[in-house]
Amino acid sequence: MEPNNPSLRSFIDVPEHHPFPIQNLPYGVFYRKGSGEFPRVGVAIGDYVLDLSVLEDHGLFEGTPVHGSNVFHSSSLNEFMAMGRDAWRSARQRISELLRDQPGELRDNPELFGKAFVKSEDVELILPVEVGDYTDFYASRHHAFNVGTMFRGPENALMPNWLHLPVGYHGRASSVIVSGVDIHRPVGQTLPAGESSPVFGPSKRLDYEFEMGFFVGPGNKIGEPIPINKTTEHIFGLVIVNDWSARDIQAWEYRPLGPFLAKNFATSISPWVVTLDALEPFATDMDAQDPLPLEYLQGERRTFDIVLETYLQTEKMDKPDRIMVSNFKNLYWSMEQMLAHHSVTGCNMQTGDLLASGTISGPEKESRACLLEMTWKGEEPVKLSSGESRKFLEDGDTVIMTAYCVGNGYRIGFGEVRVKIMPAHT
Repeated sequence: MEPNNPSLRSFIDVPEHHPFPIQNLPYGVFYRKGSGEFPRVGVAIGDYVLDLSVLEDHGLFEGTPVHGSNVFHSSSLNEFMAMGRDAWRSARQRISELLRDQPGELRDNPELFGKAFVKSEDVELILPVEVGDYTDFYASRHHAFNVGTMFRGPENALMPNWLHLPVGYHGRASSVIVSGVDIHRPVGQTLPAGESSPVFGPSKRLDYEFEMGFFVGPGNKIGEPIPINKTTEHIFGLVIVNDWSARDIQAWEYRPLGPFLAKNFATSISPWVVTLDALEPFATDMDAQDPLPLEYLQGERRTFDIVLETYLQTEKMDKPDRIMVSNFKNLYWSMEQMLAHHSVTGCNMQTGDLLASGTISGPEKESRACLLEMTWKGEEPVKLSSGESRKFLEDGDTVIMTAYCVGNGYRIGFGEVRVKIMPAHT
């Protein structure tokens, strides 16, 4: 039986709306709290983490490409991701078989069960991938149009190149951090309204951006582009990305070379990487592009039906308010087009490279996936249940992002990205 079969059930109890059923099996890197042990690779199943290094040690991957490789004893997913799709699929199939509610080595061996499973509350999740390079795209037409309208008017909202190529910029890989790592408000130069000289100090317009990112598995040799019909062989899986943005710093610095200090201080990602194979049941066609892009960007137009939600909790609130709901389907440029375009010059993509989508806004106001759009440059503050309002983020605010696909009696979830805003370092 295929791992995506909706009728599959695990011997680990997983409630209907839990993000990590047996059909998901996302990969992450963890260690047991207080153990002093070396990090290792696991998959999430219900409220447990299955330690794949234990399965390796007991020979349970025999007959698969990962057998004897020790890739699950690693402190990152990079070695496993570099092995390619055949290895990913065979490992997923084997893990699914071991977790099914049927007689087997894992279910019926209490000693092995005790070694292999750890309660989620007893683990510390770390950055799952050693990120070598990070590229952030600008692939939502709704987002690009809204931002362009704010600053140039609707007639000139989209730059002349935008409908012909997926625009992107090179981000800072060293400051990609995992959910739960709080960030300090950045400081830098800003130009106050009506002034001709900049001032230095904490950003007053700190913003989130809901994006999705994907990790490159096998790379390509320098000088050899990845054809668009081969891109999925190079994409391991997806994570939630919060591309933090200091809008006032950005407004002063971005001409002529684009974002710099406004983006380099932090990019937060979810700790669990959901594979393309787990998302396959939720694949859907994308709208046709007009004008038709150049031939190297033409291919099958597919995306995934992934619900995206942003919650905001201030220090006065007992629980967060949902302030945004969008969908991964709202992208104009596909992941395949982003990767094909990135490598078309012969740029050598490498295992662990992170490519993010840009802010995934939709056509409705509630689907505007950052505060810049949601509040229309601060002119329409977001009203919260506590009676407070927000134009941009304040110290003490916590931003929570979550994403999931809705299946027949189950969900495929990404977990969450949860980060609190701390005061600026002075």
